[in-house]
Amino acid sequence: MTEKRVCFDFEVSFTNGGGLQGQDFRLDIDDDDIDDAELARYVISDLRLLMVGGVRILNKRIIAERHKRGIVTATDAPAVASARLIDLSHEIEAGMITYKGLPAPLICDHLSRDASRSIYAEGTEFQIDRIELVGNTGTYLDTPYHRYADGHDLADLPLTRVADCEGVVVRVEGAAERAIDWTAFAAQALRDKAVLVHTGWDRHWRTDQYFEGHPHLTEAAAVYLRDQEVRLVGIDSFNIDDVSANTRPVHSVLLAAGIPIIEHMTRLGDLPVDGFRFSAVPPKVRRMGTFPVRPWAILPE
Repeated sequence: MTEKRVCFDFEVSFTNGGGLQGQDFRLDIDDDDIDDAELARYVISDLRLLMVGGVRILNKRIIAERHKRGIVTATDAPAVASARLIDLSHEIEAGMITYKGLPAPLICDHLSRDASRSIYAEGTEFQIDRIELVGNTGTYLDTPYHRYADGHDLADLPLTRVADCEGVVVRVEGAAERAIDWTAFAAQALRDKAVLVHTGWDRHWRTDQYFEGHPHLTEAAAVYLRDQEVRLVGIDSFNIDDVSANTRPVHSVLLAAGIPIIEHMTRLGDLPVDGFRFSAVPPKVRRMGTFPVRPWAILPE
């Protein structure tokens, strides 16, 4: 069969300003044609472009020409002798507000040390604490049950989704637009990875600014991540959706596909773009869809 390539011009705009153009760009294709959206994804991925706002494909034509790509064989990452941990969660305190309209956590004694002395032998004392909170407190993880009555809950969350995942950070800090589209993700290999979106919004944590005008994903971005079969998606922002509307398409798309969501993360700026392992394991609670987690990354020294 004759091998085919596509020849085209392109114009790329970036969310933090500026642009890029290319003329007579050529790319191997497997079929007799390729649509503009898929071609735009290849441009972003092949050039490893970050913070892409949009891609226009111009003067596209299919030509018969031998493919230029070789076969790339993946190799195992080298073992590391030591590693360091990065805590990616916010601290939970009594009275703190994570989400306006939801109650703050109440943390108090169930049995104080003083009171326990009357129960146990002399010299033996214990502190037993009590906490009352909603699942959406601090840095928390959403399972499908949060959105769908027939979705799996925390008790049925597969550990393979949230434990010892290969991680990747997508950096969009400083973008001019609040909406993060699929083009922001196309430059990196995402399949079977924990995708963490670094917006820098965590700098507003525990301030009034945190609740207003936050960065969020678009529905197209959620569909792209779903189709890339990512393990989970995390973000260091107030919500992964635009809360000015009541539809929540990002939650709907990702949770319908069984992809957990972690919101209100922090310190994503301390992580490299890739080359780390990620975990965020909640307790095994039946008939509950959301719960605080303490996500962490393991970085090779």
